[in-house]
Amino acid sequence: MGKTKNTSLDTVVTDFILLGLSHPPNLRSLLFLVFSIIYILTQVGNLLILLTVWADAKLHARPMYILLGVLSFLDTWLSSVIVPRIILNFVPASKAIPFGGCVAQLYFFHFLGSTQCFLYTLMAYDRYLAICQPLRYPVLMNGRLCTVLVAGAWVAGSIHGSIQATLTFRLPYCGPNQVDYFFCDIPAVLRLACADTTVNELVTFVDIGIVATSCFMLILLSYANIVHAILKIRTADGRRRAFSTCGSHLTVVTVYYVPCIFIYLRPGSKSPLDGAVAVFYTVVTPFLNPLIYTLRNQEVKSALKRMTAGRGTE
Repeated sequence: MGKTKNTSLDTVVTDFILLGLSHPPNLRSLLFLVFSIIYILTQVGNLLILLTVWADAKLHARPMYILLGVLSFLDTWLSSVIVPRIILNFVPASKAIPFGGCVAQLYFFHFLGSTQCFLYTLMAYDRYLAICQPLRYPVLMNGRLCTVLVAGAWVAGSIHGSIQATLTFRLPYCGPNQVDYFFCDIPAVLRLACADTTVNELVTFVDIGIVATSCFMLILLSYANIVHAILKIRTADGRRRAFSTCGSHLTVVTVYYVPCIFIYLRPGSKSPLDGAVAVFYTVVTPFLNPLIYTLRNQEVKSALKRMTAGRGTE
């Protein structure tokens, strides 16, 4: 599982070289354009949702849309932590990232990513209460409780990111310094450590495994109860609207969790598909979230129309 390198400890790595995504040289310009457009659309889409939720009084007072606004905020920053580095891989610029920059990128990625895991769980719980406990929903999930739960998700995410960054960079790095990945992530960086990484790989497996698995199981439990409640709705229109509300969330959760499990719950392993799979939860998910939540949510679309018509605060 772990490994020990015999490279001289007299050499200390001061920066890393991100090799980026493997790609045919003739597609470099096209990939640069594609990822640049995705990044711009991701920022615009998520900022638009943030502004819509903030400006519309009917939305920012409801927990469901408070959570959606926080998700858009997370996606904006998560995309900014990763995608600009991917874009730089397609231009003839230096691929180097300072040691401190690598530490920061790993910390913020795991901080924001784990916070997003917790947030998806809260969103599932919110939908469970709204559909399975509609009469008690205003009491069980109010604005104050929602704020406390979101704050707890941020704190837990920060702790998770700090643990992973501290454990990863407490190891000596004395060369080589080429990270065979498109950003500084735990598995790729650990391969360059000049010390045994068994403990790191075990902690990563257990820590991320517990976070991802527990959140995923809670989400599945919530939706099992939701489906059971939806099937009891007598009208076809009621069932359709309930399924539509939850369908967007399930789509996002699937696109996010399946690639994460593939990457992190295989300790010590490396696959040529790792980079392509990681693009789903680092690039695709933040890009899709605004599209999914606006195109499948009539209330958000109505709020967007009100805001563009200058009536967002009415």
